[in-house]
Amino acid sequence: MSEARAPLAQTPTFPLVSRWRLVGQPFGELAGARKGSGSDVAGARPYEPGDDVAVIDWNASARLSLAHDADEFVVREHYAEEAPKVVIVCDRRPAMAVFGPELPWLSKPLAMTRAAESIAASALIARGLIGSLDMAGDDTAEPEPFWIPPRSKQDLALVEMRLAEAGFDAPDDNLSLAFDQLVHARRDLPPGSFVFVISDFLEPPPLDDLVRLEEHRWDVVPVVIQDPVWEQSFPRIPSLLVPVADPRTGRIEVVRISAREARRRRRRNEARLRGLLDELRVLGLEPVVLGSSEPASLQTPFLSWAQRRAELGRGTWV
Repeated sequence: MSEARAPLAQTPTFPLVSRWRLVGQPFGELAGARKGSGSDVAGARPYEPGDDVAVIDWNASARLSLAHDADEFVVREHYAEEAPKVVIVCDRRPAMAVFGPELPWLSKPLAMTRAAESIAASALIARGLIGSLDMAGDDTAEPEPFWIPPRSKQDLALVEMRLAEAGFDAPDDNLSLAFDQLVHARRDLPPGSFVFVISDFLEPPPLDDLVRLEEHRWDVVPVVIQDPVWEQSFPRIPSLLVPVADPRTGRIEVVRISAREARRRRRRNEARLRGLLDELRVLGLEPVVLGSSEPASLQTPFLSWAQRRAELGRGTWV
Protein backbone atom coordinates (compact mmCIF):
# COMPACT_ATOMS: atom_id res chain seq x y z
CA MET A 1 0.00 0.00 0.00
CA SER A 2 1.19 3.53 -0.66
CA GLU A 3 0.55 4.85 2.85
CA ALA A 4 3.61 4.87 5.10
CA ARG A 5 3.67 2.06 7.63
CA ALA A 6 5.12 2.23 11.12
CA PRO A 7 7.74 -0.30 12.18
CA LEU A 8 6.29 -3.23 14.11
CA ALA A 9 8.17 -2.04 17.18
CA GLN A 10 5.91 1.07 17.16
CA THR A 11 2.69 -0.81 16.37
CA PRO A 12 0.04 -1.07 19.13
CA THR A 13 -0.10 -4.57 20.58
CA PHE A 14 -2.34 -6.72 22.78
CA PRO A 15 -1.85 -9.89 24.84
CA LEU A 16 -2.37 -13.20 23.07
CA VAL A 17 -4.68 -15.10 25.42
CA SER A 18 -5.07 -18.72 24.37
CA ARG A 19 -8.23 -20.79 24.79
CA TRP A 20 -6.17 -23.94 25.20
CA ARG A 21 -2.69 -24.86 26.28
CA LEU A 22 -0.58 -24.85 23.17
CA VAL A 23 2.14 -27.01 21.69
CA GLY A 24 4.57 -24.42 20.38
CA GLN A 25 8.24 -23.55 20.45
CA PRO A 26 10.19 -23.41 23.74
CA PHE A 27 11.11 -20.21 25.56
CA GLY A 28 7.91 -18.36 24.78
CA GLU A 29 5.46 -16.58 27.07
CA LEU A 30 2.22 -18.59 26.77
CA ALA A 31 1.27 -21.61 28.86
CA GLY A 32 2.00 -24.82 27.00
CA ALA A 33 0.68 -28.36 27.28
CA ARG A 34 4.05 -29.77 28.27
CA LYS A 35 5.63 -29.60 31.70
CA GLY A 36 8.68 -27.49 32.33
CA SER A 37 9.74 -24.08 33.57
CA GLY A 38 6.80 -21.74 33.82
CA SER A 39 4.38 -19.95 36.14
CA ASP A 40 1.19 -22.03 35.67
CA VAL A 41 0.91 -24.91 38.13
CA ALA A 42 0.41 -28.32 36.51
CA GLY A 43 0.22 -30.40 39.69
CA ALA A 44 2.27 -31.87 42.52
CA ARG A 45 4.22 -35.06 43.17
CA PRO A 46 6.53 -36.50 45.85
CA TYR A 47 10.11 -35.24 45.92
CA GLU A 48 12.63 -37.43 44.06
CA PRO A 49 16.42 -37.40 44.46
CA GLY A 50 17.89 -34.93 41.99
CA ASP A 51 14.93 -32.52 42.02
CA ASP A 52 15.83 -28.86 42.34
CA VAL A 53 15.23 -27.67 45.89
CA ALA A 54 13.73 -24.48 44.44
CA VAL A 55 10.65 -26.39 43.18
CA ILE A 56 9.75 -27.83 46.61
CA ASP A 57 6.41 -26.58 47.92
CA TRP A 58 7.41 -25.96 51.54
CA ASN A 59 3.92 -25.22 52.83
CA ALA A 60 2.45 -28.39 51.33
CA SER A 61 5.48 -30.37 52.51
CA ALA A 62 5.02 -29.11 56.09
CA ARG A 63 1.33 -30.09 56.13
CA LEU A 64 2.07 -33.55 54.71
CA SER A 65 4.95 -34.13 57.15
CA LEU A 66 2.72 -33.11 60.07
CA ALA A 67 -0.06 -35.45 58.94
CA HIS A 68 2.30 -38.43 58.48
CA ASP A 69 4.58 -37.58 61.41
CA ALA A 70 7.59 -37.93 59.10
CA ASP A 71 9.65 -35.72 56.80
CA GLU A 72 7.98 -35.73 53.39
CA PHE A 73 8.50 -33.26 50.60
CA VAL A 74 6.19 -32.20 47.76
CA VAL A 75 7.41 -30.86 44.42
CA ARG A 76 5.19 -28.45 42.49
CA GLU A 77 5.24 -29.00 38.71
CA HIS A 78 4.51 -26.25 36.17
CA TYR A 79 3.53 -26.01 32.54
CA ALA A 80 6.33 -24.84 30.27
CA GLU A 81 5.96 -21.41 28.73
CA GLU A 82 6.05 -21.75 24.96
CA ALA A 83 5.97 -19.58 21.88
CA PRO A 84 2.80 -19.72 19.77
CA LYS A 85 2.46 -20.08 16.04
CA VAL A 86 0.25 -17.39 14.53
CA VAL A 87 -1.31 -17.38 11.05
CA ILE A 88 -3.08 -14.34 9.57
CA VAL A 89 -5.73 -15.26 6.96
CA CYS A 90 -6.78 -12.28 4.81
CA ASP A 91 -10.03 -12.09 2.84
CA ARG A 92 -9.02 -10.42 -0.42
CA ARG A 93 -12.29 -10.36 -2.34
CA PRO A 94 -12.73 -7.26 -4.55
CA ALA A 95 -15.57 -6.12 -2.25
CA MET A 96 -13.03 -5.64 0.54
CA ALA A 97 -11.32 -2.85 -1.43
CA VAL A 98 -14.22 -0.72 -2.68
CA PHE A 99 -13.25 2.33 -0.61
CA GLY A 100 -9.68 3.55 -0.26
CA PRO A 101 -8.17 5.67 2.54
CA GLU A 102 -8.82 8.89 0.60
CA LEU A 103 -12.62 8.48 0.96
CA PRO A 104 -14.70 9.24 4.10
CA TRP A 105 -15.76 5.59 4.57
CA LEU A 106 -13.82 2.88 6.34
CA SER A 107 -10.86 1.73 4.26
CA LYS A 108 -10.93 -2.02 4.74
CA PRO A 109 -7.54 -2.57 3.04
CA LEU A 110 -5.92 -0.12 5.48
CA ALA A 111 -7.79 -1.57 8.45
CA MET A 112 -6.78 -5.08 7.38
CA THR A 113 -3.12 -4.12 7.04
CA ARG A 114 -2.98 -2.37 10.41
CA ALA A 115 -4.87 -5.17 12.13
CA ALA A 116 -2.45 -7.72 10.65
CA GLU A 117 0.52 -5.61 11.76
CA SER A 118 -0.88 -5.41 15.28
CA ILE A 119 -1.36 -9.19 15.36
CA ALA A 120 2.19 -9.74 14.08
CA ALA A 121 3.69 -7.31 16.61
CA SER A 122 1.75 -9.01 19.43
CA ALA A 123 3.04 -12.41 18.30
CA LEU A 124 6.59 -11.07 18.36
CA ILE A 125 6.19 -9.98 21.97
CA ALA A 126 5.11 -13.55 22.81
CA ARG A 127 8.22 -14.75 20.91
CA GLY A 128 5.92 -16.47 18.43
CA LEU A 129 6.35 -17.45 14.80
CA ILE A 130 4.18 -15.67 12.21
CA GLY A 131 2.71 -16.85 8.91
CA SER A 132 0.05 -15.63 6.49
CA LEU A 133 -2.37 -16.99 3.93
CA ASP A 134 -4.51 -15.50 1.17
CA MET A 135 -5.84 -16.39 -2.28
CA ALA A 136 -5.12 -13.13 -4.13
CA GLY A 137 -3.26 -12.73 -7.41
CA ASP A 138 -4.40 -15.92 -9.12
CA ASP A 139 -7.29 -15.64 -11.59
CA THR A 140 -7.14 -19.26 -12.75
CA ALA A 141 -10.08 -21.63 -12.47
CA GLU A 142 -8.37 -23.28 -9.48
CA PRO A 143 -6.56 -20.47 -7.64
CA GLU A 144 -3.42 -21.33 -5.71
CA PRO A 145 -2.95 -20.11 -2.13
CA PHE A 146 -0.17 -17.71 -1.20
CA TRP A 147 0.97 -19.54 1.92
CA ILE A 148 3.75 -18.47 4.26
CA PRO A 149 3.95 -21.09 7.02
CA PRO A 150 5.13 -19.94 10.47
CA ARG A 151 8.40 -21.83 10.60
CA SER A 152 11.13 -19.32 11.40
CA LYS A 153 11.78 -15.71 12.44
CA GLN A 154 12.72 -14.89 8.85
CA ASP A 155 9.11 -15.46 7.76
CA LEU A 156 8.10 -12.11 9.27
CA ALA A 157 9.74 -10.15 6.44
CA LEU A 158 7.81 -12.19 3.88
CA VAL A 159 4.55 -11.61 5.75
CA GLU A 160 5.15 -7.84 5.82
CA MET A 161 5.98 -7.82 2.12
CA ARG A 162 2.81 -9.72 1.30
CA LEU A 163 0.67 -7.31 3.32
CA ALA A 164 2.13 -4.41 1.36
CA GLU A 165 1.88 -5.93 -2.12
CA ALA A 166 -1.10 -8.30 -2.29
CA GLY A 167 -4.17 -7.13 -4.21
CA PHE A 168 -7.87 -7.75 -3.81
CA ASP A 169 -8.80 -10.09 -6.63
CA ALA A 170 -9.47 -13.33 -4.77
CA PRO A 171 -12.63 -15.35 -5.51
CA ASP A 172 -15.72 -14.95 -3.37
CA ASP A 173 -15.11 -18.32 -1.70
CA ASN A 174 -11.49 -17.49 -0.94
CA LEU A 175 -11.83 -18.06 2.81
CA SER A 176 -13.12 -21.61 2.32
CA LEU A 177 -10.25 -22.26 -0.08
CA ALA A 178 -7.80 -20.83 2.45
CA PHE A 179 -9.19 -23.08 5.18
CA ASP A 180 -8.67 -26.07 2.89
CA GLN A 181 -5.02 -25.05 2.64
CA LEU A 182 -4.69 -24.81 6.42
CA VAL A 183 -6.03 -28.33 6.86
CA HIS A 184 -3.69 -29.57 4.13
CA ALA A 185 -0.75 -27.88 5.89
CA ARG A 186 -1.75 -28.92 9.42
CA ARG A 187 1.72 -30.29 10.18
CA ASP A 188 2.90 -26.67 10.26
CA LEU A 189 0.22 -25.75 12.82
CA PRO A 190 0.32 -27.68 16.10
CA PRO A 191 -2.66 -27.60 18.49
CA GLY A 192 -3.09 -24.21 20.11
CA SER A 193 -1.88 -22.26 17.07
CA PHE A 194 -3.69 -18.94 16.55
CA VAL A 195 -5.56 -18.43 13.27
CA PHE A 196 -6.72 -14.81 12.88
CA VAL A 197 -9.25 -14.52 10.02
CA ILE A 198 -9.59 -10.92 8.80
CA SER A 199 -12.72 -10.20 6.75
CA ASP A 200 -15.86 -8.07 6.74
CA PHE A 201 -17.83 -11.34 6.99
CA LEU A 202 -20.58 -9.82 4.87
CA GLU A 203 -20.25 -13.03 2.85
CA PRO A 204 -19.17 -15.32 5.69
CA PRO A 205 -17.75 -18.76 5.02
CA PRO A 206 -19.93 -21.75 5.93
CA LEU A 207 -19.90 -22.33 9.67
CA ASP A 208 -18.89 -25.94 9.00
CA ASP A 209 -15.56 -24.61 7.70
CA LEU A 210 -14.88 -22.86 11.00
CA VAL A 211 -15.90 -25.98 12.93
CA ARG A 212 -13.41 -27.94 10.84
CA LEU A 213 -10.60 -25.63 11.96
CA GLU A 214 -11.69 -25.98 15.57
CA GLU A 215 -11.44 -29.75 15.27
CA HIS A 216 -7.68 -29.34 14.88
CA ARG A 217 -7.54 -27.48 18.21
CA TRP A 218 -6.54 -24.25 16.51
CA ASP A 219 -7.43 -21.02 18.25
CA VAL A 220 -9.56 -19.34 15.56
CA VAL A 221 -10.16 -15.61 16.01
CA PRO A 222 -12.53 -13.89 13.51
CA VAL A 223 -11.56 -10.23 12.97
CA VAL A 224 -14.69 -8.51 11.60
CA ILE A 225 -14.01 -5.28 9.67
CA GLN A 226 -17.19 -3.30 8.97
CA ASP A 227 -17.93 0.39 8.54
CA PRO A 228 -19.66 1.43 11.80
CA VAL A 229 -22.06 3.79 10.01
CA TRP A 230 -22.95 2.04 6.76
CA GLU A 231 -22.52 -1.67 7.55
CA GLN A 232 -22.82 -2.14 11.30
CA SER A 233 -25.77 0.27 11.27
CA PHE A 234 -27.13 3.05 9.00
CA PRO A 235 -27.52 6.85 9.39
CA ARG A 236 -30.58 8.22 11.17
CA ILE A 237 -31.47 11.00 8.72
CA PRO A 238 -34.70 11.80 6.82
CA SER A 239 -33.35 11.24 3.31
CA LEU A 240 -29.97 11.12 1.66
CA LEU A 241 -28.05 10.49 -1.54
CA VAL A 242 -25.81 7.46 -1.21
CA PRO A 243 -22.97 6.43 -3.55
CA VAL A 244 -23.22 2.74 -4.41
CA ALA A 245 -20.07 1.05 -5.72
CA ASP A 246 -19.75 -2.08 -7.85
CA PRO A 247 -16.96 -4.11 -6.17
CA ARG A 248 -15.90 -5.64 -9.48
CA THR A 249 -15.64 -2.52 -11.64
CA GLY A 250 -15.31 0.19 -9.00
CA ARG A 251 -18.07 2.13 -10.78
CA ILE A 252 -20.05 4.36 -8.42
CA GLU A 253 -23.68 5.42 -8.86
CA VAL A 254 -25.62 7.80 -6.61
CA VAL A 255 -29.06 6.70 -5.41
CA ARG A 256 -31.59 8.39 -3.11
CA ILE A 257 -32.61 6.54 0.05
CA SER A 258 -35.80 7.52 1.88
CA ALA A 259 -36.14 7.74 5.64
CA ARG A 260 -38.21 4.54 5.62
CA GLU A 261 -35.57 2.70 3.62
CA ALA A 262 -32.86 4.05 5.94
CA ARG A 263 -34.69 2.64 8.98
CA ARG A 264 -35.10 -0.70 7.25
CA ARG A 265 -31.41 -0.83 6.35
CA ARG A 266 -30.39 0.12 9.89
CA ARG A 267 -32.49 -2.68 11.39
CA ARG A 268 -31.21 -5.15 8.82
CA ASN A 269 -27.54 -4.22 9.25
CA GLU A 270 -27.68 -4.26 13.05
CA ALA A 271 -29.52 -7.60 13.03
CA ARG A 272 -27.01 -9.02 10.55
CA LEU A 273 -24.07 -8.12 12.78
CA ARG A 274 -25.78 -9.45 15.92
CA GLY A 275 -26.62 -12.68 14.12
CA LEU A 276 -23.05 -13.10 12.91
CA LEU A 277 -21.56 -12.52 16.36
CA ASP A 278 -24.10 -14.86 17.98
CA GLU A 279 -23.30 -17.62 15.48
CA LEU A 280 -19.56 -17.24 16.05
CA ARG A 281 -19.95 -17.30 19.83
CA VAL A 282 -22.13 -20.42 19.65
CA LEU A 283 -19.09 -22.07 18.07
CA GLY A 284 -16.98 -20.93 21.02
CA LEU A 285 -15.29 -18.19 18.98
CA GLU A 286 -14.78 -14.71 20.43
CA PRO A 287 -14.68 -12.25 17.50
CA VAL A 288 -12.92 -8.89 17.30
CA VAL A 289 -15.06 -6.18 15.65
CA LEU A 290 -13.20 -3.30 14.01
CA GLY A 291 -14.83 -0.12 12.74
CA SER A 292 -11.75 2.05 12.25
CA SER A 293 -8.31 1.91 10.67
CA GLU A 294 -6.80 4.34 13.19
CA PRO A 295 -4.13 2.51 15.25
CA ALA A 296 -5.39 3.74 18.64
CA SER A 297 -9.04 2.95 17.85
CA LEU A 298 -8.04 -0.37 16.35
CA GLN A 299 -6.12 -1.45 19.44
CA THR A 300 -9.07 -1.09 21.83
CA PRO A 301 -11.16 -3.99 20.37
CA PHE A 302 -8.13 -6.30 20.52
CA LEU A 303 -7.49 -5.36 24.15
CA SER A 304 -11.17 -5.98 24.95
CA TRP A 305 -10.92 -9.37 23.24
CA ALA A 306 -7.90 -10.29 25.38
CA GLN A 307 -9.67 -9.13 28.55
CA ARG A 308 -12.76 -11.21 27.76
CA ARG A 309 -10.53 -14.22 27.11
CA ALA A 310 -8.78 -13.71 30.44
CA GLU A 311 -12.09 -13.33 32.30
CA LEU A 312 -13.57 -16.45 30.74
CA GLY A 313 -10.43 -18.41 31.53
CA ARG A 314 -8.75 -20.96 29.33
CA GLY A 315 -10.71 -23.91 28.05
CA THR A 316 -9.84 -27.46 28.91
CA TRP A 317 -7.00 -28.99 26.98
CA VAL A 318 -7.95 -32.38 25.61
